[in-house]
Amino acid sequence: MKKGSTIREWIKAILLAFITIILIRVFCFEAFTISSSSMEKTLFTGDYVLVNKLSYGPRIPMTLFSMPFAHQRMPFTENTNSYLNWLQLPYKRLFGTPDVKHNDVIMFNYPMEEEHPVDQRIYYIKRCVGIPGDMLEIRKGQVYINSHYNDVPEKLQFSYKVISDKDTVDSEALARIGITEGGKLRNFGEFWFGLSSQNVDSIKRIMNVLRVEPIIEKKGTYSDYMFPEDERFLWNVDFFGPVYVPKAGDSIEMAVQTLPLYKRIIDVYENNDVRVSGDSIFINDKYATHYTFKSNYYFMMGDNRHNSADSRFWGFLPESHIVGKAAVVLLSINKTDSTSSIRWDRWFKSIE
Repeated sequence: MKKGSTIREWIKAILLAFITIILIRVFCFEAFTISSSSMEKTLFTGDYVLVNKLSYGPRIPMTLFSMPFAHQRMPFTENTNSYLNWLQLPYKRLFGTPDVKHNDVIMFNYPMEEEHPVDQRIYYIKRCVGIPGDMLEIRKGQVYINSHYNDVPEKLQFSYKVISDKDTVDSEALARIGITEGGKLRNFGEFWFGLSSQNVDSIKRIMNVLRVEPIIEKKGTYSDYMFPEDERFLWNVDFFGPVYVPKAGDSIEMAVQTLPLYKRIIDVYENNDVRVSGDSIFINDKYATHYTFKSNYYFMMGDNRHNSADSRFWGFLPESHIVGKAAVVLLSINKTDSTSSIRWDRWFKSIE
């Protein structure tokens, strides 16, 4: 009798602990691994980041039936979903609308992954550079809000051409000053590297480096892979906008020329049928001269400005996709190093 009672108590304790952990992960805090360099020099590949879901109000799970501790796919499988999508709840967040500030580092679900429910889409982490109601413009890769500079220059990284009088650069010296991206260009003595402003000053002191030049695209040149993928918008990775970031309740005038900027919002995110006939726009078969947004949207960018798949490529982030605010680096492992060395100086480092 005593042995059976002890086993039951252990089972109850384990179940209680399991449920508590799940509730904490869903509503409070969750740890994520940084798998790309898009946020260097703020976050590095191999950082383990704690995301605070309480910062913007916990999001109620939209997919009710999913395997705990598995995202999208079942463990050890490639094609088996870890969730059932036949029952989905509408977007709802505790404590109201998230109070996102300029330059917050945010974890969110990638909005273009439409084959999965919103809360089962892959996780991205970027800096929020535009909040609802902003008029945003990017000049030389840096952000201006309502014509005022609004970036964090010491945290940014750009691509530079490095010109040397030799056809090699000291790789150990590069590692010492924290340069992780780069390679050889076609011409003798020419290289490219991803550099922060601090790195630029440091690399100039390396032997054989003659000069360092920023790699910036020209204003007015069109890149067909940039949002909104329309040749009427001559935008590229360094010069983008100006563009209005939609705010719930705000109304815009509908025009065929500007529709590509907001068509996905109206059609996909806010579930309307959009049709163009000549110079006229019809929403749900009604002629439309204006449209009022139902939700808030955000503009996200990586700190590694020339190596980040962000809003410049796929557009606005819906409020419903926000997971939480990146709070602290719990630990960090340098996975680019063949020895997988530990970055002790990054443990418990706050994220700004």
